[in-house]
Amino acid sequence: MKKAYFAMIIIILVSILISFWAYPKLPEETASHWNAKGEVDDYMPRFWGAFLMPVVSIGLFILFLVIPIIDPLKFNIEKFRKYFDWFIIIIFVFLFYIHMLTLSWGLGIRFNMSHMITPAIGLLFLYAGLLVSKAKRNWFIGIRTPWTLSSDKVWDKTHQLGGKLFMAAGIIAILSVLFPKISIWLVIVPILAVVIFTVIYSYILYRKEEKNKTRLKK
Repeated sequence: MKKAYFAMIIIILVSILISFWAYPKLPEETASHWNAKGEVDDYMPRFWGAFLMPVVSIGLFILFLVIPIIDPLKFNIEKFRKYFDWFIIIIFVFLFYIHMLTLSWGLGIRFNMSHMITPAIGLLFLYAGLLVSKAKRNWFIGIRTPWTLSSDKVWDKTHQLGGKLFMAAGIIAILSVLFPKISIWLVIVPILAVVIFTVIYSYILYRKEEKNKTRLKK
């Protein structure tokens, strides 16, 4: 736990230092959004171009610090804490990577943003799948539906399958670099499919469990 928080602090400090270095060199309006083709379609003021990601990282640092404390099922978080801690580090590395890409673009370095981001998203979801497969019932981390939160059995079964599906979606996202014209769709569609499927799957499992309980009572 301490190592994860230490890593977050280091990443935030490095991001802030680089932002201060880059700030005077950035244009008044910096690119803030790229479309599916990797083309810039929105801009933001120089200050936010330099410091938005460090500000977001600080907010997430506070959030990740608070979650294990305020969760009513925090004792369950401790059961998969090492996986959660690594996920936190990976999230911050991912944000740092996005920040460096944005600053690099602002400094005049050109590349296809979609091609640079999609493999990173794939790696993020690949590990998210591992985390999901290890997660125990809690209110903040995992596939949280009314039905997974109501039953340990539904939670475990949904997360065992959901973890594998998230990892598969991550692998597809990584391989999307081989199909640059549709890479963004190979990221979005599998993730959306997994999310929708796991929600429906958790409902079906819960309904089966309730029917079994009713039969036993009879």
